[in-house]
Amino acid sequence: MLKNWTNIFVYHIKNNKFFTALNILGLSIGIAGLIFAILYWNDEHSYDQWNPEKDKIFSVMNDFGGGNIWTTNSPITARTLNATTPYLDQYCYYRINYTTETIQYRGKIELFDKIFSAERSFFSFFPFEFVQGNIKTALHDRNSMALSEASAARIFKNENAMGKQVKYADKIFVIRGVYKMPKKSSILPDVITPIVEDELESNKDNWGFSYGLMLKLKKQSDTTAVIKNLDQIFLEKNYKQQAKEVGLSLDEFIKQYGDPIKARLFPLSKSRLRQGNYAFPEQNTNLQFLKIVMGLSILILLLSIVNYINMATANAVKRAKEVGVRKIIGASKNQIIAQFVFETTLITLFSVLLAMVIVELSLPFYNSFLGKDLTLIGTQFYLQLILIFFFVIIVSGIFPAVYISNFETLKVLKGNFSRSKSGVWLRNGMLVLQFSIATLFIIGSFIVHKQVNYMIAKDLGFDGAQVMDIVFRPVKGKVQYDRYKTIKQELSKIKGVEAVSTGAFSIGSNENSWQGLHYKSNKEVITQQLGLDFGQLDLLGIKIVKGRDLNSKLATDSITSALLNETAAKTLMVKDPINKEITFGGQKYKVVGIVKDFHYIGLEYNVAPMIFFHIKSVPWMEDYLRFISVKISAEGMPQTIATIEKFWKSKVDQEYPFEYGFVDKNFARTYKKYQDQRNLFALLNIVVILIAVFGLFALASFSMERRLREIAIRKTLGAETNILLKELSKQYVIFCVIGFLIGIVPAYLLMQKWLENFASRIDIPFLPFLVAFVSLLFLTLTIVLAKAYQVTKVDVLKYLKYE
Repeated sequence: MLKNWTNIFVYHIKNNKFFTALNILGLSIGIAGLIFAILYWNDEHSYDQWNPEKDKIFSVMNDFGGGNIWTTNSPITARTLNATTPYLDQYCYYRINYTTETIQYRGKIELFDKIFSAERSFFSFFPFEFVQGNIKTALHDRNSMALSEASAARIFKNENAMGKQVKYADKIFVIRGVYKMPKKSSILPDVITPIVEDELESNKDNWGFSYGLMLKLKKQSDTTAVIKNLDQIFLEKNYKQQAKEVGLSLDEFIKQYGDPIKARLFPLSKSRLRQGNYAFPEQNTNLQFLKIVMGLSILILLLSIVNYINMATANAVKRAKEVGVRKIIGASKNQIIAQFVFETTLITLFSVLLAMVIVELSLPFYNSFLGKDLTLIGTQFYLQLILIFFFVIIVSGIFPAVYISNFETLKVLKGNFSRSKSGVWLRNGMLVLQFSIATLFIIGSFIVHKQVNYMIAKDLGFDGAQVMDIVFRPVKGKVQYDRYKTIKQELSKIKGVEAVSTGAFSIGSNENSWQGLHYKSNKEVITQQLGLDFGQLDLLGIKIVKGRDLNSKLATDSITSALLNETAAKTLMVKDPINKEITFGGQKYKVVGIVKDFHYIGLEYNVAPMIFFHIKSVPWMEDYLRFISVKISAEGMPQTIATIEKFWKSKVDQEYPFEYGFVDKNFARTYKKYQDQRNLFALLNIVVILIAVFGLFALASFSMERRLREIAIRKTLGAETNILLKELSKQYVIFCVIGFLIGIVPAYLLMQKWLENFASRIDIPFLPFLVAFVSLLFLTLTIVLAKAYQVTKVDVLKYLKYE
């Protein structure tokens, strides 16, 4: 039986080579797209799954209200919690970002980008596998250091790393462990030190929210009780104490400063997929992009299957008599269904194999696009591939098989089936669906492209095109601000340098700091603080809309003067905030100017309230400078940069590489993920149109070839070619219009939802809908008229002699 079915299958392939190729190619493209999406999906969902403690580990986050959720915590929190709750097994503070720094060994200097600092309990949260030393003694004391295998090889080559001494952050550390780097983890450090414990000790009574915090609970179900305890700690140790200090009751304090902070616990097992602020240095995935990739890939596979069903049911007309004859000689309905499912299985098998070839050849480009190292291996992937295989067979095979098996024997043997409308309406409905999906992709691609271009072209409120942010490392025993003043004088002498200044933070970076701002008895507003030197705003082209900038000639401007951005000024709720006294972080300032709003981070966020003051007005900021901003002339820029680098290496820092970035390019990285979405939409749009073209061409070919006798008769009766072309193509134009009208509704709703991610966004214009309609109509007419013109050149005598 299988041999017979195989022979019939081979026979039909030989007689329909072109359409079989279109079927296989269409399905393989759809399957390949889904394989790409699944590889990406699996990779992102595999983070931290290796960790045996993942279900008991939670990162502590703090909800300040108004959508402000911080991933940082106070040093007081966990210490108090540990003493008051029975639910806690262990806790671990850590720096939420990696440090880029040098490590020295016997005069050799190596630069590492991923130096991680955490308390010595770290390895009980992330039990890495050790190749030298062991997990219990790797962070034995505050001078201990653990290295990854690759880091140990870089520093020590073939030497045994254990017990060796290295210099880091002006301290001597002893190597007490070498570990294997896990593949998918929220923390993937080259180097681990407990140096953060020194900071925690010096800040043990400080309520500043500066450190990441992990908790390991005794039971996963204890989260509610722990959250309640955390909230109680903040209320008792912070809010009530502050209220007492300022002479207010707790209710009065809450009315003025807002509700107390609410704790949140986020499980490690889901941390990679969290949106918003992220608690770990490896950063979170772009979950929306991941969902878009998966959703669009499923849609493309659906389009490929629709294409296959459409051509299978169209081709069924040619095989109607075959089915009728088989029924007469005793074939049951189930046998006919089994035969056609068998043929679909073979087609799907060929499609899967071709899809694997496409993926294997394209995977390097896909990995480059995502910044991944995905491979076609893994038990999970093979199981998913098998599921895809059977899903395609069931959806694309059983439906046409049942449809064909229901042919009425007498009708098909008389040749009446070709005049039946049931098969025609089914295929036409599938074609309308194809047009609808294509409409969705064309409109979506256009709107994404327009939004990303809008972001790129938008006035950000600053000019960072010729502004370098040079990495400025601290030196033990020296005040950063004092060093900066000397460096500023020397840099200003270099030809091509137009201005030099500094700030505690760099635009476009992830670094920021916030405290409460209020005026008189108004409610406190969480506001971002930006300490800066004189001239920094002017250097960045940031405008003052009212009042004045900080002035080096006025002594008070480095002590008690401040500027607010427009958003922060509105929170004061006064007509003219200039010369008003405000309170920020418990310190009094006089407002001397209003800064025009500018974007500090990505355009998906609203401009936050900001306060600007001189670095010296906040003591800790004098030592916090990490960048020096230098504006250089466009003329002779390479020579200017080279001169600055030479000066930096010889006079500023001989140990650390000269590292800088341009402010505008640093900021551009904040919307790179949306540029990726634009490029993805454009690529998938091409794929969708290509598949739709396959389907339209195949269906038009089948449809018109069945009408060859009709065309021959019409030509004999004197029908002109243009009349025939109009008659043959008008139904496809109608299907195109119907499909477009159906597709614009989900396209509009989905893109409206996507645009909600942006504070600065376009309104959905009419043009994408017009472009989608014209594009689909043009493709339809091009394909259909080309095929129609071909069939109008039919040999009349050949088809009139047939009977």
